[in-house]
Amino acid sequence: MDPTDDLVADVFARACPSRSTLEDVASKWGILALVALAEGNYRFNALRRRVDGVSEKMLSQTLHTLERDGMVRREVQATIPPRVEYSLTKLGAKVAERLVGLIELLEGEVPAVQAARATYDANK
Repeated sequence: MDPTDDLVADVFARACPSRSTLEDVASKWGILALVALAEGNYRFNALRRRVDGVSEKMLSQTLHTLERDGMVRREVQATIPPRVEYSLTKLGAKVAERLVGLIELLEGEVPAVQAARATYDANK
């Protein structure tokens, strides 16, 4: 193994793999899918209902991306018809835990955000 392969991850560096992973996680649908899966396992259509507004195509792409990044597990059960269930991996659960905290903070500050927006809009 080349010693340069052990470089420290730096999300601010253009070529660092952590940047593309952050983009996958921090996308609107990535955040919502991870936080929904933190509640428990979901089948595709149930997850789509939970993440209100996401299209079938976008949810599918998001889940594939998060699975590739090692955050989501896709389990196909041998039933007729086949049953597919999504869950978080250990890494996905750690990431989702941080996102839940961020969402709780934002939800708790909605009145402050609305007041700031109203003030901003009135001054423009």
